Amino acid sequence: MLFVEFRFFWFFLAVFAVYWSLRDNRTRKLWLLACSYFFYAAWNWKFLFLIMASSALDYLVGMMLSRTENPRTRRGWLILSLCANLGTIAFFKYYNFFVTSAAALLEWLGLPASLHTLNIVIPVGVSFYTFHSMSYTIDVYRRKLKPVSSILDLACFIGFFPQMVAGPIVRASTFLPQLQTIRRFADVDGRGALVLFLTGFIKKACIADAVAPFVDRYFEAPWNFTMASAWVAVLFYAIQIYCDFSGYTDMAIATAGLLGYQLPVNFRFPYFASNISDFWHRWHISLSSWLRDYLYIPLGGNRGPAWFVYRNIMITMLLGGLWHGGAWTFVIWGGLHGLALVVHREWNRRTHSRQDVLPSADEMQKRNRPKNLRSVAGWLAWLFTIYWVCVAWIFFRAVDLPHAAPALRSFLFLPGGGSQDLGAWMLGIVVALAFVHWLNFRGTFSEWWRRLPASAFAAGYGCAFAIVLLFIPPHYAPFIYFQF
Repeated sequence: MLFVEFRFFWFFLAVFAVYWSLRDNRTRKLWLLACSYFFYAAWNWKFLFLIMASSALDYLVGMMLSRTENPRTRRGWLILSLCANLGTIAFFKYYNFFVTSAAALLEWLGLPASLHTLNIVIPVGVSFYTFHSMSYTIDVYRRKLKPVSSILDLACFIGFFPQMVAGPIVRASTFLPQLQTIRRFADVDGRGALVLFLTGFIKKACIADAVAPFVDRYFEAPWNFTMASAWVAVLFYAIQIYCDFSGYTDMAIATAGLLGYQLPVNFRFPYFASNISDFWHRWHISLSSWLRDYLYIPLGGNRGPAWFVYRNIMITMLLGGLWHGGAWTFVIWGGLHGLALVVHREWNRRTHSRQDVLPSADEMQKRNRPKNLRSVAGWLAWLFTIYWVCVAWIFFRAVDLPHAAPALRSFLFLPGGGSQDLGAWMLGIVVALAFVHWLNFRGTFSEWWRRLPASAFAAGYGCAFAIVLLFIPPHYAPFIYFQF
């Protein structure tokens, strides 16, 4: 069930109406949990047992951690939780990757290989809800969070349908306290949530799904297309993945907001980042901050000599790339970003300026509003950053390395390629969309709708939604991040 499908609107209307008619907080949570499981079961009901098992296991681990002070016992319970959650991800997402990689290595060494792959269906959102669950047990182990007394609360947190399948990755310490007190409809920012949902809907259905056919056509056989087509396809994909993922996030935050719950911001104009480090302060913030707090800092973070810090950065980004899927293309994507972060940090170190690769939560708050690019050096840094990000997107999108090579060659202005052409004029679409995005970056569209009378807002919103429906493609495409 997708946020842009009509059946979701009927589903959410029922969820919304019943939820706010209930007066007891426990009953509301039971209703939310039932609706969340129904939402997930609309894709494949069999995988509900994975979510239930993860919730039950981590509830048990949290309770056991609260009952012992023995360091070895506590560490054992945490390891159990991590092994179960990471083992689930490893089996469904990486079994075939490890098997095929091992077979290729054995073949390269001249040894016989008789390894077999499995026809494995990856559960939607498995990487997201397991990260939600792990944030709970890790924070309880660190004594940063008290274990919940009711399994209902933990199940609601892990299974909450707006963010369950594609994020944002929500921390237990952020969401669980919201379940303790009954939500009040008077505290809901209805206008803000509705506008945010419409914004996400436009991003996904009208922009991402519109450019997707051109991207798919090119990456199916990039060797058949011209150099100009490579630029069109790669820039279109940069637009597609941003509008697809941030569109989902907007709709998830809006849907949760209409039910009285707050989810964290996940994007802050990443394509206006002044450098690669700034890009990761703005792109998929919930993942980058999760990796920072639960992987990068435990590895040693910024503490130690330069080589030690750079090692931590590369490990974090390589695993961050692998998190997206079992393919060497994702590993290279993470490696390219890790390399760029290392180079940027070394440049700052040599020029005696300092900028944390992965900032603290307080520093993230200070960067809520993007800064303008004022100098020539700033513009050059921005252009190089976007170019590098797009180079990395080639590996992220390509089916495999043989498909990535010709696209990379054309994007790097190297000779080669075919004669088919997507149409260089489509670069004008990129410029037009970038201009609209820049206006939004400048705050041109922000908050004016709050000053409208309620009747004018309702009429305008209804007309805007009706117009948007005229432009959406006839067939909805799944969100890109559903596969992760």
